[in-house]
Amino acid sequence: MNTSQPLDSGTSSVSRTAWLIVGLLFPVALLNYLDRQMIASMKVSVMGDLKDIGSEENWGHMLASFKWVYAIFSPIGGYIADRFSRKYTICGSLFVWSLITYLTGHVNSFDDLYWARTAMGISEAFYIPAALALIADFHTGPTRSRAVGVHQMGIYCGVMVGGFAGYAADWPDFGWRGAFDITGLVGILYAIPLLFLLKDAPRSAAELANPVAKPSVGTAITELFTNPSFLLLVLYFTLPALAAWVVRDWMPAILQKEFNISQGKAGVSAALYWQGAALVSAIFGGWLADRWMRKTPRGRIYVSAIGMLCIIPALFGVGNAPALGSFTLAVAALILFGVGWGFFDCNNMPILSQVARPELRATGYGIMNFVSMMCGGVADWGFGFMRDKGVALNVIFGVFAAVCVVSAFLVLLIRPREHGGARL
Repeated sequence: MNTSQPLDSGTSSVSRTAWLIVGLLFPVALLNYLDRQMIASMKVSVMGDLKDIGSEENWGHMLASFKWVYAIFSPIGGYIADRFSRKYTICGSLFVWSLITYLTGHVNSFDDLYWARTAMGISEAFYIPAALALIADFHTGPTRSRAVGVHQMGIYCGVMVGGFAGYAADWPDFGWRGAFDITGLVGILYAIPLLFLLKDAPRSAAELANPVAKPSVGTAITELFTNPSFLLLVLYFTLPALAAWVVRDWMPAILQKEFNISQGKAGVSAALYWQGAALVSAIFGGWLADRWMRKTPRGRIYVSAIGMLCIIPALFGVGNAPALGSFTLAVAALILFGVGWGFFDCNNMPILSQVARPELRATGYGIMNFVSMMCGGVADWGFGFMRDKGVALNVIFGVFAAVCVVSAFLVLLIRPREHGGARL
């Protein structure tokens, strides 16, 4: 934190600033996931243009590579945000990944695409831990889940807009390359004013009186990995993400193939319904969690567990809809999945804030991302491999549902700290 103004002074001004921070980060979150979702929605066009991609397994390997480097660099980005500045970590990440997005529109081979997506994974890894930690710094309790929920709405909007990229790819005068050009340029331009408008959180009067030393790498790792509730949260954060990444990355191709619809309709259907449901439920789930916290410090945990209970039947529906030939069932299941995901997603950083002190939140979320994305990459690659081998969708998604049953029990084992650090 790089300002000496006490957080306790000027409460209304601080409140306005706290929501301004969320507003400034909303379009960054949108671009962060728009750039990811477009590639899934434009899969047919990209593979048709870059003939050397060849197989579903290669496509899955490319998606997995993004996740693996994202995973490796996420704790590094989180630690840098904790140790130095959340503001500069966010702005630098946005500029670099937007430049890479622009360059992705100019690749000429599978190798070029593979390395462009890998580089994007590195640059995007620095954003989410820093952004969510910054929001938690400014929203110190009663509005935290709602603020995170609003930020996550930006992610859902990015996925939904990315769902329309299939139509852009089918447009002869624009194509998949033009889509990457435009979104890359928008991000590059937005990074400039963001650098001047965004700010790190001021320190509280107590922190100014008793400054806390920034944790070393060893201290951060030791403190987090000897915290049982943090380890439970890492597992809880990871297991549902196996299914979520497959839904996000593969659902456009699944719907197109299983229901014989256009690339454009498949991309929109795969993103719009569940992300729209998640958008609404993140706001309601954030409000419900903040309200429930007035009665019990486990309020956010309970709301997140309710979300997991929605995800379980949704995955069974997604897996069985093609076998039943019911596009309506597929859409209904995706909507239910989105409802559950919104409840889950808006409470992960708030729960982390209850089990880790402020100086370790970005690092902690980076570690959560590391484990989740590494496993998500395996899920993406494994899904492509299993589809090439003809494994039925209902079997794959049935396993995902069983994993989420375990997650519902894990979150209830988490025990919040009594005080949770200087700024809860």
